[in-house]
Amino acid sequence: MARILIAGESWLTTSTHTKGVDAFTLHSYVEGVAQLRTALEAGGHEVVHMPGHLVPSDFPETPEQLAAFDAIILSDIGANSVQLAPDVIERSIPGRDRLQELAAWVTRGGGLIMIGGYLSFTGFQALAAYRETDLAPVLPVEMLVGDDRVERPAGVAPTVLDATHPALGSAGATWPALLGYNRTITKEGATTLATMGDDPLVTVWEIGEGRSAVFTSDCSPHWAPPAFCDEWSGYTALFNGIVGWVTGRS
Repeated sequence: MARILIAGESWLTTSTHTKGVDAFTLHSYVEGVAQLRTALEAGGHEVVHMPGHLVPSDFPETPEQLAAFDAIILSDIGANSVQLAPDVIERSIPGRDRLQELAAWVTRGGGLIMIGGYLSFTGFQALAAYRETDLAPVLPVEMLVGDDRVERPAGVAPTVLDATHPALGSAGATWPALLGYNRTITKEGATTLATMGDDPLVTVWEIGEGRSAVFTSDCSPHWAPPAFCDEWSGYTALFNGIVGWVTGRS
């Protein structure tokens, strides 16, 4: 089956505790990749997870390094983390533009998936910042200029437009509600398979010799509540369908 790199889906949390006149801070490391990794491994895929703090130093940047994977998933990790290696941002030593290299890898036959989050697409306060990068032309959606988050705390059930498309696997036509997503616009020539209201949720297209897809909501909380990512049997079918389609193994 496919060898998949998931970049992102981790974070560090710092909290300050104040007790009377005294205060101290606590730090924790959290990963949100468990549901997605478990689903893809259940589909027989080999999954390599690269936590967010390792992306700046370890993300593949040469054709040979990228060729080690059949699909690359960017999930809640901003453009700066992928593009700016430590030598560039800390020591002003020129290096490869890793988003440019990733885009070229897709057009040569790679499979790319972007999953939504506060640091996906344009992102929270536009901090994800993919819109003006070389990766934007290979994604199947246009990104907004400013903050693109759409919060739906009461929950909105996706609308499935084509339940028979192989990229949706056997997820069916009825999906649990989601609590938010990144607003994007389907590009001409791309195919949107599911929506949140009038906005794309799952969109796929072919670019050069490769394929790319987006899932504009989250693969884990908070936008993907337990009813979606833990309890719904279609979760595994959906993400294996997307991976199967972008790698040509549907």
